[in-house]
Amino acid sequence: MPDIPARPSSVTHDKYERLIRAAQTEAIIKVAVVHPCDDVSLGGALEAARLHLVEPILVGPEQRIRDIALASGFDISKLEIVGSQHSADSAVKAVELVSAGRAEALMKGSLHTDELMGAVVSRQAGIRTARRISHCFIMDVPGHPDALIITDAAVNIAPTLDDKVDIIQNAIDLAHAMGVAEVRVAILSAMETVNAKVPSTVEAAALCKMADRGQITGALLDGPLALDNAISPEAAAIKQIVSPVAGRANVLVVPDLEAGNMLAKSLSFLAQADAAGIVLGARVPIILTSRADSLLTRLASCAVAVMVAAARRKSAAASIR
Repeated sequence: MPDIPARPSSVTHDKYERLIRAAQTEAIIKVAVVHPCDDVSLGGALEAARLHLVEPILVGPEQRIRDIALASGFDISKLEIVGSQHSADSAVKAVELVSAGRAEALMKGSLHTDELMGAVVSRQAGIRTARRISHCFIMDVPGHPDALIITDAAVNIAPTLDDKVDIIQNAIDLAHAMGVAEVRVAILSAMETVNAKVPSTVEAAALCKMADRGQITGALLDGPLALDNAISPEAAAIKQIVSPVAGRANVLVVPDLEAGNMLAKSLSFLAQADAAGIVLGARVPIILTSRADSLLTRLASCAVAVMVAAARRKSAAASIR
Protein backbone atom coordinates (compact mmCIF):
# COMPACT_ATOMS: atom_id res chain seq x y z
CA MET A 1 0.00 0.00 0.00
CA PRO A 2 1.19 3.59 -0.59
CA ASP A 3 2.75 5.34 2.37
CA ILE A 4 0.53 7.47 4.58
CA PRO A 5 1.87 11.05 4.67
CA ALA A 6 3.48 12.00 7.97
CA ARG A 7 1.92 14.77 10.02
CA PRO A 8 4.33 17.73 10.34
CA SER A 9 4.42 17.63 14.12
CA SER A 10 6.23 15.99 16.99
CA VAL A 11 2.89 14.45 17.98
CA THR A 12 2.07 11.08 16.43
CA HIS A 13 -1.46 10.12 15.47
CA ASP A 14 -1.21 6.35 15.34
CA LYS A 15 -4.95 5.82 15.75
CA TYR A 16 -5.64 7.59 12.46
CA GLU A 17 -2.87 5.70 10.72
CA ARG A 18 -4.36 2.37 11.90
CA LEU A 19 -7.79 3.52 10.74
CA ILE A 20 -6.50 4.38 7.27
CA ARG A 21 -4.72 1.03 6.97
CA ALA A 22 -7.89 -0.80 8.00
CA ALA A 23 -9.90 1.12 5.39
CA GLN A 24 -7.35 0.19 2.71
CA THR A 25 -8.40 -3.46 3.15
CA GLU A 26 -11.96 -2.58 2.07
CA ALA A 27 -13.22 -1.92 -1.44
CA ILE A 28 -12.53 1.54 -2.87
CA ILE A 29 -15.68 3.68 -2.90
CA LYS A 30 -16.79 6.24 -5.44
CA VAL A 31 -17.03 9.65 -3.79
CA ALA A 32 -18.68 12.75 -5.23
CA VAL A 33 -16.32 15.57 -4.24
CA VAL A 34 -18.53 18.63 -4.00
CA HIS A 35 -17.05 21.84 -5.42
CA PRO A 36 -13.31 21.08 -5.03
CA CYS A 37 -12.40 24.59 -6.10
CA ASP A 38 -9.25 25.14 -4.07
CA ASP A 39 -5.97 23.30 -3.80
CA VAL A 40 -6.71 21.97 -0.31
CA SER A 41 -9.98 20.19 -1.08
CA LEU A 42 -8.82 18.97 -4.49
CA GLY A 43 -5.47 17.81 -3.14
CA GLY A 44 -7.08 15.94 -0.24
CA ALA A 45 -9.35 14.01 -2.61
CA LEU A 46 -6.43 13.14 -4.87
CA GLU A 47 -4.31 11.94 -1.94
CA ALA A 48 -7.19 9.73 -0.76
CA ALA A 49 -7.31 8.29 -4.27
CA ARG A 50 -3.53 7.70 -4.23
CA LEU A 51 -3.96 5.71 -1.01
CA HIS A 52 -6.65 3.55 -2.68
CA LEU A 53 -9.40 4.77 -0.37
CA VAL A 54 -11.70 6.50 -2.86
CA GLU A 55 -12.35 7.03 -6.54
CA PRO A 56 -13.25 10.74 -6.79
CA ILE A 57 -15.88 12.19 -9.07
CA LEU A 58 -15.22 15.93 -9.15
CA VAL A 59 -18.38 18.03 -9.15
CA GLY A 60 -17.96 21.73 -9.87
CA PRO A 61 -17.22 24.33 -12.57
CA GLU A 62 -15.02 22.29 -14.90
CA GLN A 63 -12.64 24.99 -16.14
CA ARG A 64 -12.12 26.32 -12.61
CA ILE A 65 -11.21 22.83 -11.37
CA ARG A 66 -8.81 22.32 -14.27
CA ASP A 67 -7.17 25.70 -13.64
CA ILE A 68 -6.61 24.84 -9.95
CA ALA A 69 -5.20 21.43 -10.87
CA LEU A 70 -2.81 23.02 -13.37
CA ALA A 71 -1.66 25.70 -10.92
CA SER A 72 -1.12 23.13 -8.16
CA GLY A 73 0.54 20.50 -10.34
CA PHE A 74 -2.25 17.94 -9.85
CA ASP A 75 -2.97 15.29 -12.48
CA ILE A 76 -6.73 14.93 -12.88
CA SER A 77 -6.64 13.59 -16.44
CA LYS A 78 -8.17 10.24 -15.46
CA LEU A 79 -10.92 11.63 -13.22
CA GLU A 80 -14.52 12.22 -14.15
CA ILE A 81 -15.70 15.82 -13.83
CA VAL A 82 -19.39 16.66 -13.55
CA GLY A 83 -19.76 20.31 -14.51
CA SER A 84 -21.81 22.78 -12.48
CA GLN A 85 -22.55 26.50 -12.52
CA HIS A 86 -21.79 27.39 -8.90
CA SER A 87 -21.41 25.89 -5.42
CA ALA A 88 -25.12 25.32 -4.73
CA ASP A 89 -25.46 23.65 -8.15
CA SER A 90 -22.44 21.48 -7.29
CA ALA A 91 -24.23 20.26 -4.16
CA VAL A 92 -27.41 19.43 -6.09
CA LYS A 93 -25.53 17.56 -8.82
CA ALA A 94 -23.48 15.60 -6.26
CA VAL A 95 -26.65 14.49 -4.48
CA GLU A 96 -28.06 13.44 -7.87
CA LEU A 97 -25.04 11.15 -8.32
CA VAL A 98 -25.92 9.46 -5.03
CA SER A 99 -29.57 9.12 -6.02
CA ALA A 100 -28.49 7.52 -9.31
CA GLY A 101 -26.34 4.99 -7.44
CA ARG A 102 -23.11 6.38 -8.90
CA ALA A 103 -21.56 7.56 -5.62
CA GLU A 104 -21.32 5.85 -2.23
CA ALA A 105 -20.30 8.98 -0.31
CA LEU A 106 -20.14 12.76 -0.53
CA MET A 107 -17.07 14.84 0.30
CA LYS A 108 -17.30 18.55 1.09
CA GLY A 109 -15.05 20.80 -0.95
CA SER A 110 -14.77 24.59 -0.92
CA LEU A 111 -18.40 25.44 -0.26
CA HIS A 112 -20.36 26.29 2.88
CA THR A 113 -21.63 23.34 4.90
CA ASP A 114 -25.16 24.82 4.78
CA GLU A 115 -25.13 24.68 0.97
CA LEU A 116 -24.15 21.02 0.96
CA MET A 117 -26.54 19.98 3.70
CA GLY A 118 -29.38 21.94 2.10
CA ALA A 119 -29.13 19.70 -0.96
CA VAL A 120 -28.81 16.58 1.22
CA VAL A 121 -31.99 17.27 3.22
CA SER A 122 -34.07 18.68 0.35
CA ARG A 123 -37.55 17.16 0.50
CA GLN A 124 -37.76 16.99 -3.29
CA ALA A 125 -34.37 15.63 -4.34
CA GLY A 126 -32.45 14.99 -1.12
CA ILE A 127 -31.09 11.79 0.33
CA ARG A 128 -32.60 11.79 3.79
CA THR A 129 -33.64 8.63 5.61
CA ALA A 130 -35.97 8.06 8.55
CA ARG A 131 -32.94 8.57 10.82
CA ARG A 132 -32.05 12.03 12.13
CA ILE A 133 -28.94 13.38 10.41
CA SER A 134 -26.05 14.03 12.81
CA HIS A 135 -22.34 14.71 12.85
CA CYS A 136 -19.55 12.79 14.57
CA PHE A 137 -16.02 13.93 15.29
CA ILE A 138 -13.53 11.07 15.49
CA MET A 139 -10.85 12.54 17.74
CA ASP A 140 -7.28 11.25 17.80
CA VAL A 141 -6.09 12.59 21.16
CA PRO A 142 -2.38 12.05 21.84
CA GLY A 143 -1.88 10.02 25.00
CA HIS A 144 -5.44 8.69 25.08
CA PRO A 145 -5.62 4.96 24.31
CA ASP A 146 -8.66 5.00 22.01
CA ALA A 147 -10.16 7.25 19.39
CA LEU A 148 -13.02 9.29 20.86
CA ILE A 149 -16.27 9.81 18.98
CA ILE A 150 -17.92 13.11 19.94
CA THR A 151 -21.48 13.85 18.84
CA ASP A 152 -23.14 16.15 17.86
CA ALA A 153 -20.94 19.20 17.51
CA ALA A 154 -21.78 20.43 14.02
CA VAL A 155 -25.34 19.77 12.82
CA ASN A 156 -28.00 19.64 15.58
CA ILE A 157 -27.97 22.88 17.57
CA ALA A 158 -30.30 21.99 20.44
CA PRO A 159 -31.37 18.37 19.93
CA THR A 160 -34.50 17.05 21.61
CA LEU A 161 -34.65 13.76 23.47
CA ASP A 162 -35.98 12.03 20.34
CA ASP A 163 -33.19 13.60 18.28
CA LYS A 164 -30.61 12.26 20.72
CA VAL A 165 -31.88 8.70 20.24
CA ASP A 166 -30.89 8.92 16.57
CA ILE A 167 -27.70 10.86 17.32
CA ILE A 168 -26.58 8.10 19.71
CA GLN A 169 -27.59 5.28 17.36
CA ASN A 170 -25.70 6.92 14.49
CA ALA A 171 -22.58 7.10 16.66
CA ILE A 172 -22.95 3.48 17.81
CA ASP A 173 -23.30 2.28 14.22
CA LEU A 174 -20.22 4.32 13.29
CA ALA A 175 -18.17 2.78 16.08
CA HIS A 176 -19.14 -0.72 14.96
CA ALA A 177 -18.24 0.15 11.35
CA MET A 178 -14.83 1.27 12.60
CA GLY A 179 -14.32 -2.12 14.23
CA VAL A 180 -14.82 -1.09 17.87
CA ALA A 181 -15.46 -4.33 19.74
CA GLU A 182 -17.31 -2.80 22.72
CA VAL A 183 -19.02 0.55 22.28
CA ARG A 184 -19.26 2.47 25.55
CA VAL A 185 -21.40 5.60 25.40
CA ALA A 186 -21.17 8.35 28.00
CA ILE A 187 -24.00 10.89 27.96
CA LEU A 188 -22.33 14.02 29.22
CA SER A 189 -23.53 16.73 31.54
CA ALA A 190 -21.94 18.95 34.19
CA MET A 191 -22.46 16.33 36.90
CA GLU A 192 -23.02 12.64 37.37
CA THR A 193 -26.25 12.82 39.37
CA VAL A 194 -29.75 13.47 38.10
CA ASN A 195 -30.87 17.00 38.93
CA ALA A 196 -34.25 18.31 37.80
CA LYS A 197 -32.74 21.80 37.50
CA VAL A 198 -30.24 20.55 34.88
CA PRO A 199 -32.31 19.16 31.97
CA SER A 200 -29.38 17.34 30.36
CA THR A 201 -29.09 15.09 33.42
CA VAL A 202 -32.75 14.10 33.19
CA GLU A 203 -32.42 13.39 29.45
CA ALA A 204 -29.31 11.31 30.09
CA ALA A 205 -31.17 9.14 32.58
CA ALA A 206 -34.07 8.73 30.15
CA LEU A 207 -31.73 7.73 27.32
CA CYS A 208 -30.09 5.08 29.49
CA LYS A 209 -33.50 3.63 30.34
CA MET A 210 -34.41 3.69 26.63
CA ALA A 211 -31.30 1.61 25.98
CA ASP A 212 -32.43 -0.82 28.69
CA ARG A 213 -35.74 -1.18 26.82
CA GLY A 214 -34.09 -1.80 23.45
CA GLN A 215 -34.87 1.62 21.93
CA ILE A 216 -31.11 2.17 21.49
CA THR A 217 -29.04 -0.89 20.66
CA GLY A 218 -25.49 -2.09 20.17
CA ALA A 219 -23.72 -0.38 23.06
CA LEU A 220 -23.37 0.12 26.78
CA LEU A 221 -24.79 3.48 27.90
CA ASP A 222 -24.30 5.45 31.10
CA GLY A 223 -25.21 8.95 32.11
CA PRO A 224 -25.31 11.54 33.24
CA LEU A 225 -21.53 11.61 33.49
CA ALA A 226 -19.22 14.59 33.76
CA LEU A 227 -16.36 14.57 31.27
CA ASP A 228 -13.73 13.64 33.85
CA ASN A 229 -15.51 10.56 35.12
CA ALA A 230 -16.46 9.54 31.59
CA ILE A 231 -12.86 9.22 30.34
CA SER A 232 -10.70 8.97 33.48
CA PRO A 233 -10.78 5.73 35.52
CA GLU A 234 -9.19 7.62 38.42
CA ALA A 235 -11.90 10.29 38.43
CA ALA A 236 -14.62 7.64 38.23
CA ALA A 237 -13.06 5.77 41.16
CA ILE A 238 -12.86 8.93 43.27
CA LYS A 239 -16.56 9.57 42.65
CA GLN A 240 -17.24 5.89 43.40
CA ILE A 241 -19.03 5.39 40.08
CA VAL A 242 -19.21 1.68 39.29
CA SER A 243 -20.06 1.22 35.63
CA PRO A 244 -18.60 -0.50 32.54
CA VAL A 245 -18.70 2.93 30.84
CA ALA A 246 -17.40 5.34 33.48
CA GLY A 247 -13.72 6.07 32.93
CA ARG A 248 -13.70 4.00 29.71
CA ALA A 249 -16.11 5.76 27.34
CA ASN A 250 -15.26 5.76 23.65
CA VAL A 251 -18.37 7.69 22.55
CA LEU A 252 -19.17 11.04 24.16
CA VAL A 253 -22.67 12.46 23.64
CA VAL A 254 -22.82 16.18 24.40
CA PRO A 255 -25.93 18.10 25.54
CA ASP A 256 -25.92 20.50 22.56
CA LEU A 257 -23.86 21.80 19.67
CA GLU A 258 -22.19 24.55 21.71
CA ALA A 259 -20.88 22.10 24.28
CA GLY A 260 -19.69 19.70 21.59
CA ASN A 261 -17.99 22.39 19.56
CA MET A 262 -16.11 23.70 22.59
CA LEU A 263 -15.11 20.20 23.68
CA ALA A 264 -13.77 19.25 20.25
CA LYS A 265 -11.90 22.51 19.77
CA SER A 266 -10.45 22.36 23.27
CA LEU A 267 -9.00 18.95 22.48
CA SER A 268 -7.69 20.21 19.13
CA PHE A 269 -6.03 23.37 20.35
CA LEU A 270 -4.98 22.42 23.88
CA ALA A 271 -4.23 18.71 23.51
CA GLN A 272 -3.02 18.71 19.88
CA ALA A 273 -5.82 16.35 18.88
CA ASP A 274 -6.96 15.91 15.29
CA ALA A 275 -10.66 15.77 14.50
CA ALA A 276 -11.89 13.77 11.53
CA GLY A 277 -15.52 14.48 10.71
CA ILE A 278 -18.41 12.60 9.15
CA VAL A 279 -22.16 13.15 8.83
CA LEU A 280 -24.44 10.15 9.26
CA GLY A 281 -28.15 9.48 8.89
CA ALA A 282 -28.33 10.20 5.16
CA ARG A 283 -28.34 7.47 2.50
CA VAL A 284 -24.55 7.73 2.26
CA PRO A 285 -21.83 8.98 4.61
CA ILE A 286 -20.83 12.61 4.15
CA ILE A 287 -17.17 13.53 4.64
CA LEU A 288 -17.26 16.93 6.30
CA THR A 289 -13.87 18.57 6.50
CA SER A 290 -12.61 22.05 7.32
CA ARG A 291 -10.07 24.05 5.35
CA ALA A 292 -7.95 24.10 8.52
CA ASP A 293 -7.83 20.28 8.72
CA SER A 294 -4.48 18.60 8.24
CA LEU A 295 -4.04 16.20 5.32
CA LEU A 296 -3.97 13.25 7.74
CA THR A 297 -7.31 14.36 9.21
CA ARG A 298 -8.84 14.58 5.73
CA LEU A 299 -7.59 11.10 4.93
CA ALA A 300 -8.93 9.75 8.22
CA SER A 301 -12.36 11.23 7.38
CA CYS A 302 -12.23 9.43 4.03
CA ALA A 303 -11.19 6.21 5.77
CA VAL A 304 -14.17 6.43 8.12
CA ALA A 305 -16.52 6.89 5.15
CA VAL A 306 -14.99 3.83 3.46
CA MET A 307 -15.63 1.73 6.57
CA VAL A 308 -19.18 3.02 6.97
CA ALA A 309 -19.92 2.22 3.31
CA ALA A 310 -18.38 -1.24 3.72
CA ALA A 311 -20.49 -1.94 6.81
CA ARG A 312 -23.64 -0.90 4.94
CA ARG A 313 -22.80 -3.18 2.02
CA LYS A 314 -22.27 -6.11 4.39
CA SER A 315 -25.52 -5.37 6.22
CA ALA A 316 -27.44 -5.17 2.95
CA ALA A 317 -25.95 -8.46 1.76
CA ALA A 318 -26.82 -10.15 5.05
CA SER A 319 -30.43 -8.97 4.86
CA ILE A 320 -30.82 -10.53 1.39
CA ARG A 321 -29.74 -13.98 2.56
